[in-house]
Amino acid sequence: MEQPPFAKPSVTVADVARAAGVSKATAARVLGGYGIVSDAVREKVLAAAKALDYRPNELARSMTTGRSGAIGVVVGDIENPFFSSAVRGITDVARAAGYTVILANSGEDIAAEKDAIRTLIAKRVDGLIVAPSRSREIDHLRDLQRSGRPLALLDRAIPELAVDTVTVDDREAAEAATRLLIEHGHRRLAYVTACDTPEHTYRDLADIHTASVRHRIEGFLSACEAARIPPAGRSVWLGANSRQETRRLAMERLKPPQPPTAVLASDSLIALEIFKVARELGLSIPDDLSLITFHDADWTSVTSPSVTVIDQPVHQLGTAVAELLVSRLKGYNGAARHMVFPTRLVARASVAIRNPPDTSI
Repeated sequence: MEQPPFAKPSVTVADVARAAGVSKATAARVLGGYGIVSDAVREKVLAAAKALDYRPNELARSMTTGRSGAIGVVVGDIENPFFSSAVRGITDVARAAGYTVILANSGEDIAAEKDAIRTLIAKRVDGLIVAPSRSREIDHLRDLQRSGRPLALLDRAIPELAVDTVTVDDREAAEAATRLLIEHGHRRLAYVTACDTPEHTYRDLADIHTASVRHRIEGFLSACEAARIPPAGRSVWLGANSRQETRRLAMERLKPPQPPTAVLASDSLIALEIFKVARELGLSIPDDLSLITFHDADWTSVTSPSVTVIDQPVHQLGTAVAELLVSRLKGYNGAARHMVFPTRLVARASVAIRNPPDTSI
C-alpha cells in the first residue's frame, strides 16, 4: 500500500528572511505590515514569501502586532433574513478594509451572547459588532468597552452605553404601520414578536428587555391609544421565537371567538408562519386577516397576495456599523455616534378595508 506523503513543514519568517537576504526582524515587519522598510527590501521579502509559499501564523502575528485582522460579530438569529443581510453589509466593508469577520449567533439568549463575546475575545478579534439581546443586562458590554477594544451596536441602542450605534426608527415605523391598519377600519389588532417573558404574557413595557422590540411595541400601543382602542394584553403576542412556537400562537389566537382582523409581525419569519397558518385555517388574506411585517424579505413580494412591509435599509445598516467600527480601528477616538435610518412602508395587497369598521374589541 502506498504510504501518504509526510506533511510539508511550515515555512517560517526566518526561512523567508534567509531567502530574501534580510534579517528576521525586517522580514517580520514586511510580512506583518508594520514598521518602515524600503520598497526594494519589501519587494525582495514578498518575492521570497511567494516563492516559498509562506502562510502567516495568525496567532503569532496577532501577539506580535497586537492585531488579528479580524472583527467579531454577534447577532440574534442568523436564520433571520434581517441579520443575514446586515452581516453581508458588514463583511463587504470589513473585507474592503482588510479584515475578516468571525460570526457568532446568540439565539437572543443573554448567556449565549456572553459566551460568544468571551470566545471572540479569546480569538483576539480587533473589535466587535453586537446586536444585544438585552438592554438592561449589559455588564459584559461595559467590561468590553472598558477593555479598550472597539465596540459597535447593530439595530439595538443602549443609551447607557456610550458606543457607536446604528438603528432604524422602530417606534415611528410601528406607529405608522398600525395607523394604516386603523385607518382601514381595523380595531382588533395584534403585534407579534419573538421577545418573551417568563410568564409568556405581555403586561408592561418594563418587561421587554430588547430595545428595538420595546420601541416597536411603544409605537403599536401609541397608535392604538390615539385611536381610542383599549390596550389589551392579548394584543401583544410574545414568544414567537421559532417556527413551532409561532405556529402554536397563530393556531391558538386566529380562531374564534374574537381573533384579530389584522396582525403586525416583528419580522418576516414570523409573518411567513402566520401567513401559512391563516391558509390552513381557511382564512383569506386580506379579507379575513390583514398582515404587515417588518423587513422586505424576498418572499413577501411574490406571494398571493403580496405582503405590505416595513422596508428597513438592512444592508445599509450593516455597512454603516462596520464603517463606524473600522474608523475606530483606524484611530478615530471622538464621541460615540448614533446613526438612525428611516424606514419605508411599502403598501401591497395584504391589507383590506374593513367595511363597516370593527366595533367589537
